[in-house]
Amino acid sequence: MVPLTDLILAILIASVAVFFASSMMWMVLPHHRKDFKFLEEKESGYIDAIKNLDIKPGLYMYPGCDHSKSQSDERKNAIKERWDAGPWGVLTVYPGKPNFGMNLLKTFLTFLVITIFVAYITGIGVAPGADYMHVFRIAGTTAILGHCMGGLCGSFFMGKPTRFIITDFIDGIVYALVTAGIIASMWPAAQSALDGMLLPPGVN
Repeated sequence: MVPLTDLILAILIASVAVFFASSMMWMVLPHHRKDFKFLEEKESGYIDAIKNLDIKPGLYMYPGCDHSKSQSDERKNAIKERWDAGPWGVLTVYPGKPNFGMNLLKTFLTFLVITIFVAYITGIGVAPGADYMHVFRIAGTTAILGHCMGGLCGSFFMGKPTRFIITDFIDGIVYALVTAGIIASMWPAAQSALDGMLLPPGVN
């Protein structure tokens, strides 16, 4: 078992590396460029429509089919007709202009927390001085769970396009490999090996 305190430097370096990798993924590489589509204001007038509705910040699904309250049969039939007719979607309304700097900070903290758990779980199951590939496999598998699987079910229910889910999953694989590679390369040596290096020759 390797204490988490012995992996602090590896955790920090891996978190920073993943943060820069994510920046490269989104700002340099081309695979995310078709993930988002933009509505043209002159064609739809959607911005004025949203302003006029005065919608409070939050996550909204449409058409409105709230089943949380007791309803009459007539109301239930109206909801079903509205649902069957469509269109269907999800609308997110921010409380204000997006704060890019704060979002970057939250992103880094998320990577940091994931890396801490990766290091903790790997440290429980892998001894000091373990082979690089053994550490890499354990850390990589754990990192994939953290970077790829956590939000997958939510993506399905929130209607994210298949392309976005796939490209996001690819990013997660890359983040996991970076995390595992750094943790494995900085894995503590076996205590006996460290003792041998620290003791003068001929001293047992």
